[in-house]
Amino acid sequence: MIITTATTAHAADIAQLIMMAMTDDCCQFLAGKDHTLDDFYQMMVKLVLMDDSQYSWRNAFVALDDEATNGDIDHAPVAGVIVGYDGKDLRRLRRRFQEEALCCLGMDYSNMDDETQEGEFYLDSLAVYSEYRKRGIASKLLQRFVDYAAELGLPAALLVDKNNPNAERLYTSLGFVYKNDAMWGGHEMRHLVHELPKQ
Repeated sequence: MIITTATTAHAADIAQLIMMAMTDDCCQFLAGKDHTLDDFYQMMVKLVLMDDSQYSWRNAFVALDDEATNGDIDHAPVAGVIVGYDGKDLRRLRRRFQEEALCCLGMDYSNMDDETQEGEFYLDSLAVYSEYRKRGIASKLLQRFVDYAAELGLPAALLVDKNNPNAERLYTSLGFVYKNDAMWGGHEMRHLVHELPKQ
């Protein structure tokens, strides 16, 4: 398994995995009652292919199963993805989601809460396909994300639902620490941060 920067060739998988991280219920809520999960998926693929969206392939690392193709990473299946960005860019990047949701779904998300801010590298989405779980892939993706954030001089940060203790255990096992409570999308969340190493 290798962790590498994503390319446009991974767009379909990135969109599918982001939706998996969001959950079907959340995606259906965002799509609205007049649209299907497939409609939402088609919109997400467009967003992944953009250069300046929060879900852009440029903001993603993928785990590739190079063993399935004898080391040929150009044709290796995607096992998982992690997507994130500099918190200061949230509103600029989210504008694309808001434009596409209005255009494709007729949904107005111009008043969404901010889930991150300047001074942190925000983990937006992390997901691994079910057939690849329990192999440490999420941990490897998270470690690459934390290392990349540190290269940029930023602490990695995320929001985890208070009702998802398994996810929180994974994050804390890799060095994330509780910072404060937060609310996002009507859910009670915990804001976790992976501080930069002391100089």
